[in-house]
Amino acid sequence: MASIYKEIPLDARPDEVWAAARDFGAVHQRVAPGFVIDCKLDGDSRFVTFANGNVAQELLVTMDEARMRLVYSVVSPRVKQHSASIQVFADGNNRSRVLWIADVLPDEIAPYIDGQMDQGALAMQKQFRRDAA
Repeated sequence: MASIYKEIPLDARPDEVWAAARDFGAVHQRVAPGFVIDCKLDGDSRFVTFANGNVAQELLVTMDEARMRLVYSVVSPRVKQHSASIQVFADGNNRSRVLWIADVLPDEIAPYIDGQMDQGALAMQKQFRRDAA
């Protein structure tokens, strides 16, 4: 099984980043706009439309408020296994670091998922960028 790790520095307070990340149905508006262009909730699932036109069903597995950690899984007949977590950490004064991990099977989809996560990380950094005062 391939494991993909992304550490993403963000120019925002951890509580601000967590408030956006925990809003499971608003990833397209609050976390990675432009990378994710639409999101529809259906029970514990969200149907996410990406900028490349792909749609994924993501099932909310757990949300840990104390650890600022969210776990989700992709439900798809094309993907044997996909489990991912996003966790928010403080990273200095008014900054955060997001640790985004995905475990996927088959291994052959790992390069695609890795590239998608790179694009998602860039969208997060753009979303949480602050103008210098």
